[in-house]
Amino acid sequence: MGDPVYYHDYLHLDELLSTQQPLTDAHDELLFIVVHQAYELWFRQVIHELEAVHAILSGDVVPESAMLRLVGHLDRVGSIQIIMLAQLATLETMTPLDFMDFRDSLVPASGFQSVQWRVIENLLGIPVDTRLPIDGKRYTSRLADDHAAAVGASERRPSIFDLVEAWLERTPFLEAPGFAFWDAYRRAVDDLAADELRLIEANTNLTDDARASQIARAEANRARLAALFDDGLYAAEQQAGNVRMSRRAFLAAVMINLYRDEPIVQVPFQMLTALVDLDEGFTTWRYGHALMARRMIGGRIGTGGTSGAEYLTEAASRYRVWGDLLDMATYLVPRHAIPPLPDGLRDKMGFA
Repeated sequence: MGDPVYYHDYLHLDELLSTQQPLTDAHDELLFIVVHQAYELWFRQVIHELEAVHAILSGDVVPESAMLRLVGHLDRVGSIQIIMLAQLATLETMTPLDFMDFRDSLVPASGFQSVQWRVIENLLGIPVDTRLPIDGKRYTSRLADDHAAAVGASERRPSIFDLVEAWLERTPFLEAPGFAFWDAYRRAVDDLAADELRLIEANTNLTDDARASQIARAEANRARLAALFDDGLYAAEQQAGNVRMSRRAFLAAVMINLYRDEPIVQVPFQMLTALVDLDEGFTTWRYGHALMARRMIGGRIGTGGTSGAEYLTEAASRYRVWGDLLDMATYLVPRHAIPPLPDGLRDKMGFA
């Protein structure tokens, strides 16, 4: 046993509580600082959890015994997202007039300069080519040189998206002797697409224009389904930005979603679900941030020189990682149409 630990000293509260140093006498500036410092502390914990996920997925072999821990790390980030969203409500107890009492003193500082937030985005796998520029310059242009270098380094690492894609590509059940899954699945999705068109044609509530629009959308979905079975068509879908994952990885994700009840893919299904939840959680927070900015500054320019609420809204709609998984329902078929597993393969996917 070492020396007794004292709460105050363990948390370094003297140092921590000395870091709130308002620049003005405005009452609400302290709230503004506390909320944003709390965000940075939560960002640190999010990075800690995501780095653990990254480490598990980085090996050539991802042990099944590690998968539940991996899902636990993702779920913890999801619980932090709830706190992040709730903090916006606390910040919104400050009125726009309260904010105006000290806002000008913040220029040109901005949450846009949060290094940890940029590292989180890159760690998850937001594509660099989707980044919104600032005054035509790279998104790191408003950072200090050392911070820009750190964010740039986070871009060059394999992201969690990259690692999950590689992990899915190694799924062992995509081809199995005596299991013509993809032939049976293709017949099922073709039947489903034909049923969708028949329902649109038979819907008497639709105007001619609405029917034509829905038929066009149904045909587009049919084309996306057809791309699953053709490398060239799938590459065209990737080029058009409709899908991001490799074809093999996406086929594995489809299979995991369809056979989610089988023991060996239950935890992988939970992992894919948690990744979608994370994407949804960060998107919700970004939209909440944009709405708060609109409420606080209206149409004014952000303190960091962006277009303020407009910039944040566009970032919320653009910065997503797991859109392929979010669209998974497009590729699913009813349970009764899922091709049955051969006994030998079912044994391997179970606990035989």
